[in-house]
Amino acid sequence: VQLQASGGGLVQAGGSLRLSCAASGRTASPSAIVWFRQAPGKEREFVGALRRPLGSTYYSDSVKGRFTIARDNAKNTVYLQMNRLKPEDTAVYYCAARINWIVEYWAARYYDYWGQGTQVTVSS
Repeated sequence: VQLQASGGGLVQAGGSLRLSCAASGRTASPSAIVWFRQAPGKEREFVGALRRPLGSTYYSDSVKGRFTIARDNAKNTVYLQMNRLKPEDTAVYYCAARINWIVEYWAARYYDYWGQGTQVTVSS
């Protein structure tokens, strides 16, 4: 599975961005597509997860109510809609995938496929 993340940029606090994660490859329908982020000097942090084909979504407490994961099956793309952004949301955002769903979906070590990361910077 190849993942291509895009959509990052610079936005003011309170603004919005939408990140995209396009999946391709021989096995391009993983059951778990997850967003992580990593700020300078910090560990990679779970943001949100999509379980396919059910469509169930899961979010970290820090983004719940502000971020939403959506999918476009025809494009094999998953989106992370980020609203009411805060300076503490500044990080490199990564999408990751795993063929089979796992209970510990928030743990980065279980993901086999990663996108290249896209920078999100929120100014105060």
